[in-house]
Amino acid sequence: MTGPRTYAGSHAGPAATTATDPASGLLAGLRVLDLATLFAGPPAATLLGDFGAEVVKVEHPDRPGPSRDHGPAKDGVGLWWKLLGRNKRTMTLDLSTPGGRDTLLRLAADADVVIENFRPGTLEKWGLGWPELSAANPRLVLARVTAFGRRGPYAHRPGFGTLAEAMSGFAAITGEPGGPPTLPPFGLADSIAALTTAYAVMTALAGRDRTGRGQVVDLAIIEPILTVLGPHPFWYDQLGYVQRRTGNRSVNNAPRNTYRSADGHWLAVSASARSVAERVVRLIGRPEPAAEPWFATGAGRAEHADVLDAAVGDRIARRKADEAVAAFEAAEAAVARVYDVRDVMADPQFAALDTITEVTDPELGPIRMQNVLFRLSGTPGGIRWAGRPHGADTEEVLTELGLTRDEIAALRTEGAL
Repeated sequence: MTGPRTYAGSHAGPAATTATDPASGLLAGLRVLDLATLFAGPPAATLLGDFGAEVVKVEHPDRPGPSRDHGPAKDGVGLWWKLLGRNKRTMTLDLSTPGGRDTLLRLAADADVVIENFRPGTLEKWGLGWPELSAANPRLVLARVTAFGRRGPYAHRPGFGTLAEAMSGFAAITGEPGGPPTLPPFGLADSIAALTTAYAVMTALAGRDRTGRGQVVDLAIIEPILTVLGPHPFWYDQLGYVQRRTGNRSVNNAPRNTYRSADGHWLAVSASARSVAERVVRLIGRPEPAAEPWFATGAGRAEHADVLDAAVGDRIARRKADEAVAAFEAAEAAVARVYDVRDVMADPQFAALDTITEVTDPELGPIRMQNVLFRLSGTPGGIRWAGRPHGADTEEVLTELGLTRDEIAALRTEGAL
């Protein structure tokens, strides 16, 4: 554990599906054990795997990870797992058995990172808490992702991202004025937590480079989304200000809304800067508001959103979407069509960025999914393979760990695999 390494035999998994060589990724040699389930912990491991980390997904032998059957499936294959499980090898291990515990400790002794999101106390119940893991490997980074963190009155409550979206204040400011609080139709808090976990892991690894020792990452799902919401606590602390629901409008600027075109498409317009707002009102043939004192500030424009929305909405309603977008672009005013996924898949800008990329999968053939999250000029990431079948790499991983055939057979007899 003294520097970058690769697995014995330079394992490359199933056939690579991009031009990126897995062995050349910036994180090549970094070994990650993904013990987590659903959508706050596992994507963090996916992000590491996208840039070359050797990720092993550990699942229960009889209870595959719930993401495998979450959402739509094709030919009995869960599609979300194909995205979430990409660049990961898969193995089975019952951590509650003595053999499973001992095997996990052996895996951890040769790993850099373990990511888990069990309820606090679960790993400890199995004899796999931080004292045992750090004794097996003092350089290990253990990322522990829970709903409420590892201390405080809620620490032992079960929870998911939905509760974080509610408790953070996000739902309270989302929705139409006078309407109910609105939750997102996807795992927003989980996704933000996963991104934060990946950042926290890399921070802890940088610290390990200085100190030679690993540490525990304690990440509560309720916290990252609160940070992303911005200065709400600060506003309240200093002013007693509580933001209310404003629909698609902003309390900080206007015009900022969605407007329907003559041919039935919705367009989003944002004028965060005064200069952009001036271009918008000139473009729509209503320059008069720009001379008003209130127009000089975002807050002033937000207070007069009714006037601005009526003017912008009337102009767009008399134009087809393509005409309106072209006019706004020519005026250097920010505008975009409101897309659904069909539009995303056909958009030329996403195509130019290869945002949606094609992967060849042994089970489903050619499939398209989101590409790696960002581009590095010298060491780009890549998708080597999509999510693998349950336990597909168990024997290979254990053999690389040094277990004999008899030892693997004994684990199977015990029910640990």
